[in-house]
Amino acid sequence: MSTVDRLEPVAEDWQTALAVVAHPDDLEFGAAAAVARWTGQGKQIVYCLLTSGEAGIDGVDPAECGPLREAEQIESSRIVGVSAVEFLGQPDGTIEYGVALRRVITAAIRRHQPEIVITNNFRDTWDGDVLLNQADHINTGRATLDAVRDAANRWIFPDAGEKWSGVRQVWASGSPNSKHGVDTTDAFELGVESLKAHKAYIDGLGWPDFDPEEFLEGTSRPAGTLLGTKYAARFEVFTP
Repeated sequence: MSTVDRLEPVAEDWQTALAVVAHPDDLEFGAAAAVARWTGQGKQIVYCLLTSGEAGIDGVDPAECGPLREAEQIESSRIVGVSAVEFLGQPDGTIEYGVALRRVITAAIRRHQPEIVITNNFRDTWDGDVLLNQADHINTGRATLDAVRDAANRWIFPDAGEKWSGVRQVWASGSPNSKHGVDTTDAFELGVESLKAHKAYIDGLGWPDFDPEEFLEGTSRPAGTLLGTKYAARFEVFTP
């Protein structure tokens, strides 16, 4: 867990954001309540999912699983006020960091021209110690951070759209190195409902006692304590 004594509030004087994550459900396991807060303020947020999560349910063939999880993600996004959801067709479970991935994400940044880019924790662990992160998350986050710089350079990927240098910060949700947070108290229930929308995925995990509300409270309440609120979401903030 983060060793900071308190979390600093993230900036909220922005209007547009782009969330780039690996899988359907990645945002719902931590950042969705924050997204609901921001869309409630009238901010515009677009979701880009690198994969369709087609390899995420052991008992469901990828050809069936991908469309199922896309539908769950679209509903989950609707709950928190996000209507623009893109699936970028990368292979679930085997996302590779590299130039090709940077190009895909650069094109999305140039297409949507966000002020803030949101991604998931891409550190090696979730707790700064022993809870290992997954390769898709790590590669996606690192490529996203690099793609923000790529997007601002007209000579890198010139065929991926006009350069966009308007990204102010990149926020990695759930990082063990988080020093910033956002109050999600009023939006917490929307975050819970957004996670519940991934019913097929949660059922497929084989966790019979998994409770979305209990899980999110277990991460949001400690973060809220550090922010001085009931609930909060944590972010590691990078400034290009």
